[in-house]
Parts: sequence; C-alpha cells; structure tokens
Amino acid sequence: MPELLASVPAYALATFLIVIVPGQGMAMVLKQALISGKNHAFASVLGNSTGLLIWGATSAIGLSAIFASSDTAYAILKYTGVAYLFYVGTTTAISAVKGNGTFTSTDGIRETSLVSSYRLGLLTNLTNVKAAVYAVAFTPQFVPQTFSLGWGVFLLVCLWAVISTATYSVIISAVMRVSHLLQSDSARKKLSWVSAIGIYLLGLGILLS
Repeated sequence: MPELLASVPAYALATFLIVIVPGQGMAMVLKQALISGKNHAFASVLGNSTGLLIWGATSAIGLSAIFASSDTAYAILKYTGVAYLFYVGTTTAISAVKGNGTFTSTDGIRETSLVSSYRLGLLTNLTNVKAAVYAVAFTPQFVPQTFSLGWGVFLLVCLWAVISTATYSVIISAVMRVSHLLQSDSARKKLSWVSAIGIYLLGLGILLS
C-alpha cells in the first residue's frame, strides 16, 4: 500500500487536469446545470462517477483491455459515443425550438426525473472514449510493479471518481450562482442552442479524431 500511496499525488494532479478539460462529461454537466438545474446536475454527476467505477472495475479484471487491443472494439465505442452526443445535441435543440428549457435560481427542475438525469450521466460516461482510454491505458501506469495491478487500478479509479465528483460539484455551484441572470425565455433558448451546437461540435471532433 505505501508504494501505491506514493503514486497518488501525481495521479491526482493528472486526473484533475483531465477532468477540467472540456469534453463529454463537462458538456453534460454544464447542460444539466443550466437547463435542468442543480439537483439534476448533481444526479448526472453521480451517474458519471458510477460510470468511472464501472470502467475501473472492468479495467481491473481485464475486460476493458479489449478496447486497447482491438481497433474494432475501440471504433464501436467511439462511434457509439458520437451517436449518443448527437442524440443529446438533437434533444437539446428541440428543447430550444419548443422553449422547454426551464430553470430557476433555486432548483430549476425540468420535466424529467432524477433517475433519468442519473442515467444521462452514466451513459455519457460509458460512451466516453476518453474515460475508457484513461482507465485502460493511463491509470495502470501509476500502479507500482510490487502492487496488485487489479486492485491498484480500481483504487486509483475510485480516487478519480472522487476528484471528478468534487470538481463538477464546484462547477455546478458556480453556475447556479449566476443562474438568476438567465431567467428570460430568450436567454434559455440561447443557452439551449449554445449547448446543442457545442455538443454537436464535440461529437464531430471525436468523429474526426
């Protein structure tokens, strides 16, 4: 265990930098905070963190190694992620057209359940190529040779989930502080369109990568 603990500071820093880089997770959290509100954003963050733990578990037992050795499996995961992003972008655009994007300075509850918000976070993470690569190819590098690779990967990914949850929670709190400035129908529609376009561009970037 002391050997693994020695790797924690470097891994924690690298993980924090990965979390704050704009990507599927960040886009999803911002969309939920601005469009659906605080409670739904936190539910999505919990779903996202659950996805991280699933990736950690599969990496630890060797199942996700398939994505590192099989171009076909990697491509399937990649295109599934792109398709899911386009789906989220489309539903966000429809929300903008219909004017359904409602949120308030308190909770901003949209007509959706917390379970669906949790599922959104979970699916966003499980179709995130970056999460798969980070769990399979990057995290094992921080496990000392004298420590169990499986347990080392899983414990480090648990740390990743904690860092991700804490970081996104701070972001949600910051966004909600200015949500009272975004109450007009015009502002909500613009935010929905910006979110939709941003998600589409993110999907396109992944597709061309």
